[in-house]
Amino acid sequence: MIKSGAQHLESLRDGRTVYIGREKVTDVTTHPAFRHAAQTIADIYDLKADPARRDQFTFEEDGERYSMYFRRARTRADLEARMGLHRAIAGVSHGLIGRSPDHVTSFVTGMSTAPEVFGERADNLLRYYEHMRRNDIYAAYAVIPPQAARNPEFYQKQNMAIPTLRVVREEADGVVISGMKMLATGAVFANEIWIGNLIPLAPTQLAESITCALPCNAPGLSLWARKPLEPQAPIEFENPLAYRFDESDSMVMCEDVFVPWDRVFVHNDAVLARDIYIKTPAHCYGNHQSNVRFHTKMQLLVGVASRITQASGADQIPAVRETLGRLAALEATLGGMIAGQIQDAESWPAGHMTFNRRYMYAALNWCTENHSMLIDCVRELCGGGVFQMPADISVMQDADLREKFETFWQTPQMGAVARMKLFKLAWDLVGTEFAGRHQQYEKFYAGASFIIRNHNFREAPWAHFHQVVDDLMASYDHPGAEPAAGAD
Repeated sequence: MIKSGAQHLESLRDGRTVYIGREKVTDVTTHPAFRHAAQTIADIYDLKADPARRDQFTFEEDGERYSMYFRRARTRADLEARMGLHRAIAGVSHGLIGRSPDHVTSFVTGMSTAPEVFGERADNLLRYYEHMRRNDIYAAYAVIPPQAARNPEFYQKQNMAIPTLRVVREEADGVVISGMKMLATGAVFANEIWIGNLIPLAPTQLAESITCALPCNAPGLSLWARKPLEPQAPIEFENPLAYRFDESDSMVMCEDVFVPWDRVFVHNDAVLARDIYIKTPAHCYGNHQSNVRFHTKMQLLVGVASRITQASGADQIPAVRETLGRLAALEATLGGMIAGQIQDAESWPAGHMTFNRRYMYAALNWCTENHSMLIDCVRELCGGGVFQMPADISVMQDADLREKFETFWQTPQMGAVARMKLFKLAWDLVGTEFAGRHQQYEKFYAGASFIIRNHNFREAPWAHFHQVVDDLMASYDHPGAEPAAGAD
């Protein structure tokens, strides 16, 4: 099944519980805090459902047709097809919606290529993968414990329940879970939530090791959204990014939520709870999507930087051109790192191909380290221009003000309204609350920096690096050393 945008919007009217402060939202598709972002997700579904792009964005298997992000890659061509859909989906939001429908589905698809990792629950995982692709499911995930739960002794001393999500009891037909998980980005627009553990657990954290999938309207499940940014964008001209692309972030609260056994993938196994991501291609599939999405966003940043300088003629200044050249080189660097993931793809697991893990993690680290620098660079190129504009475009509704605005705010390179439109876009990218959310998001969307570097450490070929050193040192001796036996 390939869902349309209208079908996805209808699927969100399912009685889910979403809170904005104390307000309970009854329909995220029409609520002023969410409606435009919901439509952006619908646009992604319509993109995939376009009959003209059927062969590009979908594939056929066993007589059924599925979205391309469910493709289990067996060749480099399969990897290229997956990347093509990731690029197209990222293009809908210019890379500003990070947890789009192709993110968690990529994790589950990667897991399905090595189901044996799940042991006795392998069939559960395969059935869930089949359910997702047959119904074109959009899943979010919550795979990190709340920050307040990282000191369990505090709660134990006060005889209080630890807030992190855990199994509170088993029943004949499933388990019951309670507690919180973070951070379910995009969950208000998703059909289901994958609950899991990307951070390693202590061996004693058996109850917390639960990995499962829940519908967003499961009884006892509620989503507590952060402050929505869409209401701060009453018209698209003023905040063109916040108006359509605020994907929202939510804490997931479970209060005695029942999970049937067939939706449980890990239980009472603290090590396996994390291994399912790194001992299958799951983490690589999902974060390749993140690399592609960031690259799309970076192209927007570089384009805005160049247009800002053109608006005043500053692009003709050698120092400015050097800055733009550096941005272009950085964009090409990331593009090359992504292309290399296919060029040097791995034959893993058996019978499948996977994006090169070392290059993927290197790109992930590159994105985390460089986003703030990229934003600062664009801010410097904007200068004070973003503050020289009138408060809003209503000046155009007064004839006298309009004439003055069009006369005095224009430049030889650009008219006043076009210049204002460009600077409003730039400010929403680098300076507004929407921009601030993205700056924080890009630092942590794949985990803290030390987590990303640990992935790079794990995947590095240390034996090869050490052999290079050892071989070099073995090629010469210290002065006065006895010649080797048989030497001339």
